[in-house]
Amino acid sequence: MTDEPTYDHKDLRRRMHGAVEALKGEFAGLRTGRASTALLEPITVDAYGSQMPMAQIGTISVPEPRMLSLQVWDKNLVGAAEKAIRESNLGLNPMTEGQVIRIPIPELSEDRRRDLTKVAHQYAEQARVAVRNVRRDGMETLKLLEKDFHMSEDEHRSKADDVQKLTDEVIKEIDELLEHKDAEIMQV
Repeated sequence: MTDEPTYDHKDLRRRMHGAVEALKGEFAGLRTGRASTALLEPITVDAYGSQMPMAQIGTISVPEPRMLSLQVWDKNLVGAAEKAIRESNLGLNPMTEGQVIRIPIPELSEDRRRDLTKVAHQYAEQARVAVRNVRRDGMETLKLLEKDFHMSEDEHRSKADDVQKLTDEVIKEIDELLEHKDAEIMQV
């Protein structure tokens, strides 16, 4: 069996939208002055000899708009969870009450808001680069198919236009997500 390249538009679409979904996940973890369980999800805790995601050691909830709560299941992990939150560089100061860790979400300063928008722009650019890489893969596959006479020049041009339209749509979606996140971060 030969390793002949094949063009799969659905696969390109899936991969491009995967970059958008990854961006949405990164945006969810950016602080906006409001409490969100996604804020604690990327933090890992040193538990049972390995690094575990916060969601695997307790229940994360939002009891108030500016407060997060972590109900730790194993009382031996409360100290490790509190330490992980403090060292997460999110500017959070947890308070422990038994097996419950309360995390007040402080008001964001203007400088911190600007810093967060810069981070959001970096995340969006990473997503755009990922989409462009998928586009490049698709275009290279089309060129190979045409070169090996598996596709006519007209068919190649038509499919290349489809790939470019898909790329433009996904980049536009990324830009809209970024614009929305910027507005959310800068909202006082």
